[in-house]
Amino acid sequence: MIASLLIAFAAGAASALMFASIISGALISLLLFYLAPLPLMVAALGWGPVTAAIGGIAAGTSLGLLFGMPYLAAFVFTVALPAWWLGHLALLGRPVTAELPGVNGAAATPPVVEWYPVGRMLLWTAGFAAFTTMGALLTLGTDGDTIVSALRRALTRILGSRGGAGDSEQVINALVTIAPAAAAIVAIMTLTLNLWLAGRIIVTSGRLNRPWPELKSAALPPMTMVALCLAIALSFMGGIVGIFSQIVTSALMMAYALTGFAALHMLTMGMKSRVMVLGLTYAMVLVLGWPILTMVGLGLADAFFGFRQRFLARKPPSSTTVA
Repeated sequence: MIASLLIAFAAGAASALMFASIISGALISLLLFYLAPLPLMVAALGWGPVTAAIGGIAAGTSLGLLFGMPYLAAFVFTVALPAWWLGHLALLGRPVTAELPGVNGAAATPPVVEWYPVGRMLLWTAGFAAFTTMGALLTLGTDGDTIVSALRRALTRILGSRGGAGDSEQVINALVTIAPAAAAIVAIMTLTLNLWLAGRIIVTSGRLNRPWPELKSAALPPMTMVALCLAIALSFMGGIVGIFSQIVTSALMMAYALTGFAALHMLTMGMKSRVMVLGLTYAMVLVLGWPILTMVGLGLADAFFGFRQRFLARKPPSSTTVA
């Protein structure tokens, strides 16, 4: 118990310091800010979600006392709550078979455990990304015009002195349009990356109390497609409804992009040029950016047509177990 408390306070202190480092304005502080959920996720996966909850409460309270309630609320909803809940879901499992007693002195066979699906965790990650982005925009105003005006003023202060007036105005208008969706994309990517890094750290330490999930089989629930279509339809509306719908659309499309990567990993199994294909794909996405739309398309197509299920159906049983 004492060890868990020490881990909780250490994780909370590290997370709080990384979150508060953004005040310094240094470039490295941006990286630390985005990695703020990592210590709490490590605590959740290695020592249980209660440990992460204690660390998150301690960190949030400290930030509130030092910097005020806005920092406390921002930390709790963008860092502590997602870290605790995603860590809880990652360790959530239920036995699907009973434990079989040993025969002739042999050890008992442990029950087969069904773990919480990775695709549903990805959907939760998209939900947190959309929720936190909406919350951040609501601090600027409660209607669409106020939010857009606040974004334009902030971007004008940053970019207004650069370039010609006409060019600057066009850039600002474009950035105001894409800023909410881009923020949601960054949020889901950073949460997903933090969870993956935390899992790898705990696996390396030998404290992960579940098997490493088969990420290439991750698939979003079928109703996600309905939610995406509804969000796309509402995004053409004006005002705050349209802005929030664009945020949900971008978060869900990014989730489908991640399932597209999962599908690519599975569909290239057995290819001699698999490493080159995967390497080039990741390099193009990181360098150019726009090829992520191809991954979105692959994720959506896989959800519609079940490419991975058809691929596995054609493979011999021994080949489906290859990592």
